[in-house]
Amino acid sequence: MSQISDFFLEPYRTASAFNIILEIIAVTFGIASVMYAKKENILVFPTGIISTAIFVYVCFIFELYGDFTINIYYTLMSVYGWYMWSHSSQGDILEITKATSKDWLKTGMIFLVTIIFIVAVYLYFNRFDRTTDYIDTITTGIFFAAMWLMANKKIEHWLLWIVANFISVPLYFVKGLGFTAIQFIIFLILAVQGYNEWKKSLNKKQQTA
Repeated sequence: MSQISDFFLEPYRTASAFNIILEIIAVTFGIASVMYAKKENILVFPTGIISTAIFVYVCFIFELYGDFTINIYYTLMSVYGWYMWSHSSQGDILEITKATSKDWLKTGMIFLVTIIFIVAVYLYFNRFDRTTDYIDTITTGIFFAAMWLMANKKIEHWLLWIVANFISVPLYFVKGLGFTAIQFIIFLILAVQGYNEWKKSLNKKQQTA
């Protein structure tokens, strides 16, 4: 038991109380954001913006440049998603839909461009020196793609979250951000629940259409 606690707490022994508190606040707002997303509540975006904005700072301090980049993207995409969920081209509230082949093409392009960009960032900082850097590059690509699908209210975004969250749980424990790893465990559970709830909602709308 002590070995487990040491593994979890060791990275925090040299961290300041301020940074630890910031991570906990970011995790709390991150969990709240996913819970709002599951309920199809637009508060997903303001709570998400608070979380990701804090994580921009935390990840920079921990020299996690891939995560630093993804949280900048999350913050910007949350602003975009906030607008999209509030308005559609017809002036109505954006409804849940399935991704079309065109959507998947855009999603694939976002994934590939993200991979290239993150590789460039790590090379610039001369940081391809850990196995986690390579895994981080893949998860970042998945998260970028998922965030775009979410902003456009495509149900498949949950499937990408599930895959990336599953990979991120052990990844963040290894990175030394234990509270964030716990956050991803909760994210994983909420993503499964969110997919099921959105699927029920979509099926109900299709039946009444």
